Amino acid sequence: VPLKDGMGYEGYKQLFVPLISEVMNRYQPEVVVLQCGADSLSGDRIGGFNLSTKGHAHCVQFVKSFGLPMLVLGGGGYTIRNVARCWAYETACLLEKEDVISDSLPLHEYYEYFGPQFKLSVPEGNLRNYNTAEQLVCCSNAVLAFASIVAYVLENGRAR
Repeated sequence: VPLKDGMGYEGYKQLFVPLISEVMNRYQPEVVVLQCGADSLSGDRIGGFNLSTKGHAHCVQFVKSFGLPMLVLGGGGYTIRNVARCWAYETACLLEKEDVISDSLPLHEYYEYFGPQFKLSVPEGNLRNYNTAEQLVCCSNAVLAFASIVAYVLENGRAR
């Protein structure tokens, strides 16, 4: 899904929830393979989004809410300390331990690498969001239309 720099959680959720709901409803998978690229986190060296670890993890929790077996993979993310934070928090969410995991990092061999905050969480960023509400609606409609075409081809063996 082509998005512009500055995407925050609310806009991302506006796309993610209905699109994933439609995909789950239309294709009715028996299992989900979810690739959790952390390059959408705020502060990523290459990505330009504003997502916090909690916003990112909400997407994982939403997919998990369908109650299907899941294989969750890492991927993407170019600020390594934030990738580690993201995957640690999302692992806690998958294990339903997000309320008991501490935001304060314990002392360990690489503790200094996680400064200056020394926290598990990555807060939402403040980059300007170049995604307008109209563009998000247009993008969502395009993805849903494409999903309809794919579903038709799978059901009928050819495009309309």
